[in-house]
Amino acid sequence: MKILVTGAAGFIGSHTAEYFAKQGHQVYGLDNFDAYYDLALKKINQKDIVDAGVHFVELDLLDDLKAKLPGDFDYIFHYAAQPGISATTPLNEYVRNNIFATQNLLEWVYATCPNLKLFVNIATSSIYGKFATLPETAVPEPISFYGTTKLAAEQLVLGAHRSGKLTACSLRLYSVYGPRERPEKLYTKLIKSIFEQIEFPLFEGSEKHSRSFTYVGDIVDAMASVIGKEDRIKGEIINIGTDVTYTTGQGIELIEQIIGLKAKLQTQPPRPGDQLRTTALIDKARKLLDYNPQTSFEEGLKAQVQWYEDKFL
Repeated sequence: MKILVTGAAGFIGSHTAEYFAKQGHQVYGLDNFDAYYDLALKKINQKDIVDAGVHFVELDLLDDLKAKLPGDFDYIFHYAAQPGISATTPLNEYVRNNIFATQNLLEWVYATCPNLKLFVNIATSSIYGKFATLPETAVPEPISFYGTTKLAAEQLVLGAHRSGKLTACSLRLYSVYGPRERPEKLYTKLIKSIFEQIEFPLFEGSEKHSRSFTYVGDIVDAMASVIGKEDRIKGEIINIGTDVTYTTGQGIELIEQIIGLKAKLQTQPPRPGDQLRTTALIDKARKLLDYNPQTSFEEGLKAQVQWYEDKFL
């Protein structure tokens, strides 16, 4: 099969592209190397996926895609986005990279992929708002630019499906962690701070926040499970995560135990737009995708610490 993964030098996109390439599929991965975080990490990810057999294309989704990409893909996994809830990222960046970029990608699909089996939009639990503990039928109540623009992107894709322009679904991911996690995200940042014995900024009250921390390998399993199920999942929104939750404080304690050193926590004011609790309701994923996350929280964190040691120490 011919598969396109956008955002392929990023955290989850790189794992997805690598997995399908190792399965023997013809995989194209694209990324624009946005400077939102350290490009050195993306370059490491790029090397890993190219070594696995991914055809890598550096481009921005607002470029002329016809000039730089082949067409006629069987499956598209759309990860590329402006991530995070940083107060320093202006709204126009989220609009550009989440809404306009998605629409430009869709226009390219209409023109070049007449045999596309499924467009998989990668969405987020941030669409639900402060308490992401809801089924897919709940009314979205995002509280961040990120959640709001990802909801808009999701509706662009599903609107294209409803109008008969392509076959699509949207998968809403929950608090993904593991090897290659972005450097500003919780566990990579925490691991780095412990090994370097520097202060780790902890937003006030966030140690009590509850999360469906989901290992990246379980997310990739969900991506693999959509293949061949397009008739079953077309037009659907599906939560992908784990229904086992931990607090941020418990995660910090586990990392400290795995490394054998204490974190130097520095309390900072609460972060606007942060979710207070997430719990992935995954009954629909279990039913439609036979999805069943297998990785324990401790196993996943050990794998992330090992990755950090292998790549950066």
